[in-house]
Amino acid sequence: MTSGVWAVVPAAGVGRRFGGDRPKQYLEVQGKPLLVHALDALLRHPRVAGAVVALAESDGLWPGWTERQGKPVVRCVGGGERADSVLAALRALSGKASDQTLVLVHDAARPNLALDDLDRLIRTADAHPDGAILAAPVRDTLKRSDADARILGTEPREALWRALTPQAFRRGALTHALEAARQAGIVPTDEAMAMERMGLRPCLVEGRDDNIKVTTPSDRALVEFLLADPALRATR
Repeated sequence: MTSGVWAVVPAAGVGRRFGGDRPKQYLEVQGKPLLVHALDALLRHPRVAGAVVALAESDGLWPGWTERQGKPVVRCVGGGERADSVLAALRALSGKASDQTLVLVHDAARPNLALDDLDRLIRTADAHPDGAILAAPVRDTLKRSDADARILGTEPREALWRALTPQAFRRGALTHALEAARQAGIVPTDEAMAMERMGLRPCLVEGRDDNIKVTTPSDRALVEFLLADPALRATR
């Protein structure tokens, strides 16, 4: 078994919400695809032993890496939903990681991951068997609307967080949680949701607000701005 932490990057999506002629994980920011920024940010941490990238079967843009930064990179075929891709990646780790190995699941379109945030996440997940996720407290005022987009009321924001990635769980527990959700016909929107269904309570680790997931063209422009300035980018 390989010791250390493994990273999982689900990248089988086609980016329908973003549009364009290629999946958004291959959009270039500062001369590199978003996927490359995300992978390098994960592999930079000394505890991370390697990464599994779940790709669409028809993906013709993957450069074919088997190694980056001196660490193994494994390709597997993902699925139609994020949870399917993560589950495929966890299964691809058989023989490389045990059920107790800590796995970090990170969005391919989050290029601005800070090493300090990653380090605190790993240390927290090490200490808590239910795992941990990076998250940011909700700072804006929240409104509930009706079907006509008229305000019904103001929601209290205390104790509300925005889930970020990476999310860190033991490989065996996360595999079991995702399989159970699939059998129940439930599609988790993140890994923590699958774990919550099993009665577990992952820890929230406050991360930087600029750990942005590129979903719209304006997100891309913001990430381009952040990564262009050494004083602003989290990945320095």
